Amino acid sequence: MGAGKTTAGKKLATAMGFGFTDLDAFIEEQEGISIEAYFETYGEAKFRQTEQAYLRQTANRQNMVVATGGGTPCFHDNMDWMNQHGVTVYLKMSPAALASRLKPGKDKRPLLASLNESELPGFIESRLTEREKYYSRAQVIFDGMSTRIDLLKESILAQQKR
Repeated sequence: MGAGKTTAGKKLATAMGFGFTDLDAFIEEQEGISIEAYFETYGEAKFRQTEQAYLRQTANRQNMVVATGGGTPCFHDNMDWMNQHGVTVYLKMSPAALASRLKPGKDKRPLLASLNESELPGFIESRLTEREKYYSRAQVIFDGMSTRIDLLKESILAQQKR
């Protein structure tokens, strides 16, 4: 959350001549409801089931960069599935950098909306600690503070050759 997956994903897709899909935006479009409203109405467990179903649909697409939500790799064996169906990338950032990025728009993020400014950094650090075991299984780990899409592209192409 806040690492810049959508921004980097769009730039990467352009650099590679691929299409781009933001999984959360795709879910919102298909379900006719915002992620925030979906969480409020149906809860996280139902969202994660829906998310898994839409993630699986991306396997039908060739030459596609898919930006997932930050929790996507952590549920329903999604990380294993993504590693089997493409090259996965973890845009790694420090909790402080993420907190700085997330602070202005935190009210639009279901998992952050109820936190006050002083709680945000601790929540992010705790969440990263929980999720690191999934994120670290990505095939490419890239510095999320880097804007070098050309280097990210090279890393992905090298991984594809393996």
